[in-house]
Amino acid sequence: MDITQPAFWLSLLNIIFIDLILAGDNAIVIGLAARKLPQQTQKKAILYGMGGAVIIRIAATVAVIWLLQIPWLLAVGGLLLIAIAYKLLTDNEDHKEVKAGTSLWSAVWTIIIADAAMGLDNVIAVAGAANQHVVLVIIGLCISVPIVVWGSTIFIKLTNRFSWIIYVGSAVLAYTASHMITQESRLQSVFGAHPLWTWIFIAFVMIGVLLAGYLKNRQTTSETSE
Repeated sequence: MDITQPAFWLSLLNIIFIDLILAGDNAIVIGLAARKLPQQTQKKAILYGMGGAVIIRIAATVAVIWLLQIPWLLAVGGLLLIAIAYKLLTDNEDHKEVKAGTSLWSAVWTIIIADAAMGLDNVIAVAGAANQHVVLVIIGLCISVPIVVWGSTIFIKLTNRFSWIIYVGSAVLAYTASHMITQESRLQSVFGAHPLWTWIFIAFVMIGVLLAGYLKNRQTTSETSE
């Protein structure tokens, strides 16, 4: 992909935004894992832990990019990402199961393992948004991870205060997911031959995810208030 082309920068911005919108859980994990350490040691634990997590995530994303070249897996990845987009809108996990480390390396290990376990959504989303370009994955992660580490608290507060940010993020994920499905080689007889069907399908998925998430949240709010 040519870095002088607008498509490159649009894809990069998409990757960075996806990383940020899905980083709330990871930011919480960082805070929980390092909360019992002295303040100076907390910084080291976060730095080392996220460094290891980034390496694992880059390797996992590259592996997923390679796997997505296998017939039908691009469509399967898109379907998984649709579920992730819906989960982003309706998930209310509190992460009480994350244990705080009592030493530097135990906290580092907790951050790496927890991030790897929770990072499937990021990996699939970034792999889809990268359009199978490894360079985009590496650049996007290198830019977004420092933002997550040092700006995670601010970003979490913003998403809690402005709920529409989550809906925008979910819409971006839904777009990426539907785009992945339309790029599946086995479905080109449908989408490749009829570009209009591609945009209709993408619009249908985005509206469907947002509407389903909105209705689910309304139901949850109604049940809580009773």
